[in-house]
Amino acid sequence: MNNFFTQDLSQVDAVISGAIDDEVRRQQNGLELIASENFVSEAVLQAMGTPLTNKYAEGYPGKRYYGGCEFVDVVEQTAIDRAKEIFGAEHANVQPHSGAQANMSILLAALEHGDPILGMNLSHGGHLTHGHPLNFSGLNYKVSDYGVSRETETIDYDELQKKAEETRPKLLICGASAYPRTIDFERIGEIARSVGARVMADIAHIAGLVATGLHPSPVPHCEYVTTTTHKTLRGPRGGLILCREEFAADVNRRVFPGVQGGPLMHVIAAKAVSFGEALKPDFKTYQQQILANAKALAETLTNAGLRLVSGGTDNHLLLVDVFMDGKGITGKAAEKALDEVHITVNKNTIPFDTNKPFVASGIRLGTPALTTRGMKEDDMRAVGGMIAALIHEPDSEEVKTKVRGQVAELTAKFPMYPARGKG
Repeated sequence: MNNFFTQDLSQVDAVISGAIDDEVRRQQNGLELIASENFVSEAVLQAMGTPLTNKYAEGYPGKRYYGGCEFVDVVEQTAIDRAKEIFGAEHANVQPHSGAQANMSILLAALEHGDPILGMNLSHGGHLTHGHPLNFSGLNYKVSDYGVSRETETIDYDELQKKAEETRPKLLICGASAYPRTIDFERIGEIARSVGARVMADIAHIAGLVATGLHPSPVPHCEYVTTTTHKTLRGPRGGLILCREEFAADVNRRVFPGVQGGPLMHVIAAKAVSFGEALKPDFKTYQQQILANAKALAETLTNAGLRLVSGGTDNHLLLVDVFMDGKGITGKAAEKALDEVHITVNKNTIPFDTNKPFVASGIRLGTPALTTRGMKEDDMRAVGGMIAALIHEPDSEEVKTKVRGQVAELTAKFPMYPARGKG
């Protein structure tokens, strides 16, 4: 047999094989608290690592530009059907390579160059693709933004109504990447309709909660819904678009050939597998545990003297003010100190931040990944204690040594990918 098809990665490329092994160990031996990350199942990994990666399939099921697509059509149609069932949507496009490309496709479908849009300010919890001046959304459209109330650090819907009336956007963008509270999609839909705008809801962070009814769904209230397929949805890295049937043809054209060529069929297969997992009853149990864990972590940090933006959380993430008006440390310093003890977080701006984004006054924490490992409330209380200890004494080698030991002890109780952790 041609040995090209039987070569082992460790024999072909020691550098890449070694880096993968190191990353598996890093994930196993650390506490992953980045809110936008999660761990996929072995079944999802298997689907991604298949010869489906060899197949070009420009177009859509039943209407391809290449021959030999009869089996990848089954894969993609299965992913489409499952996505529609999960979210109760009329139409789904599973081809976007990322959430950003899903958002780009919607903006191209809904707008002309230079049209006005209204999106959430990045520093208040929004996303780059919602109108940041350095992003395609900010470069190609006339952007106005909205944010949170200084007093409550939550969205002020009355103020959003006023902003919409002042700016008359053609598209109102909602959803967030660092907002710990429930989003009122029904109210946002009403605001948009009152000024003749359509709505794009980006639920990349909360998709798993929406899928299981633990967060209100935007689907009945918004013309377009986008999401990533990782994060709380616990699938492979990628994007997904949901929309009403009347917009389906325009959306499909904007994905292909608008911003992408051939879809990544091995990733779409992995999406289909993860969507199948999301349709099982235990997926809701998992999402409920994410919320319970976030509540436990929030309570622990608050009791330890740390301030949470908006005072707490309704979802999977927490935004922690570690700077505390100069009495604490920067988000950058907190991220570094925690990384040294194998607790992974990301620095994050907080509303009305006085520090620059790459320094930041906060850190963002999320519970999806540790919940996937099987951790529950008592474990999250332990994690919260570790985090608080480091933030209060970030330069103490004694504290770092103690917390490293606690991290090692906790992670050993929750093994991951045993077949991949050898070596």
